Amino acid sequence: MKSLAELQAIKEKMQNKVALRDGSGEMRVVVGMATCGIAAGARPVLSTFVEAIANEGLASKVTVSQTGCIGICQYEPVVEIMEAGKEKVTYVQMTPEKAKRVVEEHIKGGKVVAEFTLANKA
Repeated sequence: MKSLAELQAIKEKMQNKVALRDGSGEMRVVVGMATCGIAAGARPVLSTFVEAIANEGLASKVTVSQTGCIGICQYEPVVEIMEAGKEKVTYVQMTPEKAKRVVEEHIKGGKVVAEFTLANKA
């Protein structure tokens, strides 16, 4: 059994991640987590977004959440990024490495990573 201090540390660590996923920021990152997305690797992509946004100190600006099927299963894992006043960006065939790049270039830098978008696949 863990000590009370160890359990408290685990609780605090996880609460930060849950708060990040439920917050109300200026930008929303939505990861498709239906069966098709999970099978294609969406779970590590979601975790990467949550951790990278927390590590970059962007939790007050960015909300990370999950949704069911987005409807384009052949392109899973799918991530949608929405900002007020801007067109939604749909990233496809995401990996944790691509997610890190999206955080750095799009979420922090404001520049869409066009090569990962659905529009680039069409």
